[in-house]
Amino acid sequence: MADIVWEEPFCAEGSACFRLGTDQEGNGYIAIAGAEDDHLTDSRDALRRMILDIKAGKADHLL
Repeated sequence: MADIVWEEPFCAEGSACFRLGTDQEGNGYIAIAGAEDDHLTDSRDALRRMILDIKAGKADHLL
């Protein structure tokens, strides 16, 4: 498995914290903070779009 560089956790009020990560091959990862071994992966662009939509309030129920 590629080495994943994890960003600092993102925590919403009253919600679980999650972390985003990337590897040298350009893959993106998302995991619940503290459970990084159990992560989802997709392209960096797909995860970026998802997070931007969440932050824009298009899917705030996910947080």
